Amino acid sequence: MDCRPRERGTRGRGGRGHRDEESRDIRLSKSMTYVLRHGASKMGLQMHSDGFMYVEDLLAHQQFRSFSLEDVQRVVAGDDKHRFKLQAHPDDGRNRIRANQGHSLQVADLELKQVAPDDPNCPKEAVHGTFMKHWPSIQSQGLSRMNRTHIHLAPGIPGEGGVISGMRKNCELAVYINVPKAIADGIRFFWSENGVLLTPGDPGGMLAPCYFSRVQQLKPTGLERITCSTAK
Repeated sequence: MDCRPRERGTRGRGGRGHRDEESRDIRLSKSMTYVLRHGASKMGLQMHSDGFMYVEDLLAHQQFRSFSLEDVQRVVAGDDKHRFKLQAHPDDGRNRIRANQGHSLQVADLELKQVAPDDPNCPKEAVHGTFMKHWPSIQSQGLSRMNRTHIHLAPGIPGEGGVISGMRKNCELAVYINVPKAIADGIRFFWSENGVLLTPGDPGGMLAPCYFSRVQQLKPTGLERITCSTAK
């Protein structure tokens, strides 16, 4: 009987080695999401005004020391929602990374593209995904950006017309927003690099119910219209 320890990562794609790598990638993705959207300053990491951070600085932090540049590259390339942007700095060539959207940190130069009402890419409707337990509050008060800098919207339901990001796939409720109406009232909208429609809402960080055009229940019964007395 051969009692030599098996080398890690030598099993087939469905084996433990692949699952271990997948688990590491998920852990890295979640950790990078937190740092790049919310926790850089708390962790003592420097983020520039455009949201970028040097990868070498990230990997030098104790939470990331078990990871390599190759790990970061693999996670960024394999992210189905394109949450991150990884590129070489144009001046010094050092690798840097940022989150494309979802920040609670103030990022001044995120390269968002503002949507104009006469822009052919201005959607007539955009969707905010949420859960049934939040609907009574949303119906009466509107959508809130909470502790983030923007309310996140998608141009459609995930998987619909190439939509890859903007709402979670497990959302139970889709709140449709009349984008042109909101823009006409002075509310700004922006496209992120990965196709998420972002709005800071009104001065109080809200998107009022008067901008709801319709609401659909996605789960558990699927695509049922529910009452939205505030939609106009």
